[in-house]
Amino acid sequence: MPKIILLALALLAPIAVVSCSTVPKPAAAPDPFYPDIAMPNRTGFLKVSENHTLYFEESGNPAGKPVVFLHGGPGSGTKPKQRRFFDPTAYRIILFDQAGAGKSQSADLLKENTTWELVKHLELLRKHLGVEKWQLFGGSWGSTLALAYAEAYPERVTEIITWGVFLSRPSELDWSYKPGGVSMVFPDAFAEFANFIPKRERGDLVKAYLVRLHSKDAIIRREAVRRWTLYEDVTATLLPQPAEQHTNAELDDLYLRRALIEAHYMAHGSFLSPKNNELLAHADRLRDIPIVVVAGRYDMICPHVSAWDLKAAAPRLELHLVSDAGHLSMAHPGVLRELLAAADRFRDFRQPSSAARAAGLR
Repeated sequence: MPKIILLALALLAPIAVVSCSTVPKPAAAPDPFYPDIAMPNRTGFLKVSENHTLYFEESGNPAGKPVVFLHGGPGSGTKPKQRRFFDPTAYRIILFDQAGAGKSQSADLLKENTTWELVKHLELLRKHLGVEKWQLFGGSWGSTLALAYAEAYPERVTEIITWGVFLSRPSELDWSYKPGGVSMVFPDAFAEFANFIPKRERGDLVKAYLVRLHSKDAIIRREAVRRWTLYEDVTATLLPQPAEQHTNAELDDLYLRRALIEAHYMAHGSFLSPKNNELLAHADRLRDIPIVVVAGRYDMICPHVSAWDLKAAAPRLELHLVSDAGHLSMAHPGVLRELLAAADRFRDFRQPSSAARAAGLR
């Protein structure tokens, strides 16, 4: 009897292994985006200060509804695929690279590079393009810039569509860069990030990284860029994604600039007042702006409590919580669906006039 049992187990064991390894992969989801726009209608550069010149481009319908895409990071720059969030027959699609990012040019990368300088740059771009009002569309750091701009110039905003809300409060920064936040879910990624820094400096990882990102030693600088980038990449999605391999040229330019700008902003709390939660404190200025926020339940970089708190401060805000999503919009179909639906819904939407609002007509 024991021999029969052993023989049966021996026969079944390889079958189990084979059946697990040959489970067919799910069919690729259909591409939800609008068709690729190979070339923009117009590209240009706008000098916004003695130090910074911004790259911008326009696609879609030149007579359409203006929408400006606000990229993340800060410092990430725009990508061609971001044009595809919008119906090109209905929208005048504007992309631009914020100070120091992407194709934008800077004499000194971090000089005059603060949240409120970026708000000024955005307003200068609006005037340069002859746009009266525009829709703000962007997530993560893009949400921070959208809120800051809309609170400064509410009369220039038709709607806001955003995801991964980041208010840059001390609690949010601690979540990412101190033990007890992301480290509780990604202890391996956090250890890889923190262990590059000597123990005596780990009380302020952002500051320690900023020092090394400025290092004249290329080996130290590249390793700091690599680890900073890897930490973000690993924690940005709900499911593991193939690790990107970066060349030394990329680490010395594109990714170095992004890491420097990000660390610069995080080290200074995004230049927002930490005492009064600046963006929440002025949320009443958003009262006449339709806002759609999409949040991933398992967003490790921008936990959805920030969107929740923003909703409490701006009750008219429409909040969509996606239960099976993390941070990156491109990596999570549920987030994409909500963003595309919001952009479609607003493409023909016109805000009521100030007179109508005063009369109580919505």
